[in-house]
Amino acid sequence: MSEVRAHVWNGFVIGLFLVSYVINIGYSRAWKKWPAIVSGCVFLLVAAHGYFTAGTAETQLMARVLWVWEFYVFAHLGISFVIAGVIATPGCEMRAFHDAYSRLTGNPTKEHYCPIGPLNPIDRWEARKGQS
Repeated sequence: MSEVRAHVWNGFVIGLFLVSYVINIGYSRAWKKWPAIVSGCVFLLVAAHGYFTAGTAETQLMARVLWVWEFYVFAHLGISFVIAGVIATPGCEMRAFHDAYSRLTGNPTKEHYCPIGPLNPIDRWEARKGQS
C-alpha cells in the first residue's frame, strides 16, 4: 500500500508548482498563483474530509482527486509540447492551444516566453531569430 501512496503523490509538488503556469499561459489568463492556491485548498478539503470520516487523509478519494489533477496538469503540458512541435508555436509551448486556435480563426494571440527553467533562453532565441 505504501508504494501506491508514493506513486500517487509522485508529481504533487512539481504539479503544484506548474499548475498556475499551465492555466495562466495555457488559457491566457492573469490569475497569478490562484490556480495553485485553489488546488491546494481542494486538496486540504479532501484531506480533512478523509481524516474526519476515515481517520486518515490518504483515502481513495484523495488518491483519485490527486490522480485526476496530476493527469490534467501533465497531459495539458505534454499535449502542448506535441502541438507546439507540430505547428512550430513561437514562444512558450504552454500556449500552443492558443496559437493553434489563432491560426484556425485568424484572431491574434499574444507572444509569451516560458517564465522559468531551461526553455526560457530557447524561447528568447526563437523570438530573436524570427525578428531577423
